[in-house]
This record gives sequence, C-alpha cells and structure tokens, in this order.
Amino acid sequence: QVQLVESGGGLVQAGGSLRLSCRASGRLPSVSGRSTAWFRQAQGKEREFVASIRWNPNYAESVKGRFTISRDNAQNTVYLQMSSLKPEDTAVYYCAGTTIYTGWDPAKYDYWGQGTQVTVSS
Repeated sequence: QVQLVESGGGLVQAGGSLRLSCRASGRLPSVSGRSTAWFRQAQGKEREFVASIRWNPNYAESVKGRFTISRDNAQNTVYLQMSSLKPEDTAVYYCAGTTIYTGWDPAKYDYWGQGTQVTVSS
C-alpha cells in the first residue's frame, strides 16, 4: 500500500508563489515506472488535471508557463512550484500516483493524498 501526503498549501495574493510537496511512503513502485500527478478541485467543480511526471513533465494548458512539476527520487517526493498565481487557481490540490500512465484521467490513478488547500486572493 502506498501513502501520499501533501503539504505546502496556504493563502497567497494574486501574482504570488507557493510550492506544494507530495511525499510518498509504503510499497512504492520502482522509480522507473512511478508516475505522479497533481489534480485540483475547486468548490462546486469537477477534479481537473494540473500536471504529471514520470520522466518528462506534462501540464494542463491553464498552468503552462506558470507551474513546474519536479521530483526528487531520493526523497520520494514530487513538487509543484506554482508562480504567477491567479484567483482561479484556488482549489484543493491533490497528489495522485500510479505506474506508467501520466495522463489527465483521474480514474487511472491508484492512490491519492488527502489534499491541501490553495487560496489565491485578488
């Protein structure tokens, strides 16, 4: 079983930055097959894909150029550096993991963190 724990959320003004962390523990897949993604869910909306990484990063169009996903294999941690934040980025951000797949479909991810709230004020 794999556990994911997110941290780093908070309140920030528009134009500001935050860095989210997702630390994995438990029976992890091999590094070569491990895929991790960030999703977000705003109040009253469906969960949406933000970014993912296995070897190369993938981004939703809405965050390209503003967000950067990276991973530290030694620490079993994936980061999401968020810059130029906008009020529409306000959501609960979830970390999700699986093997191989790095796409946008949340149903394809096997394990999830509890989420961390990001609020961007205007």
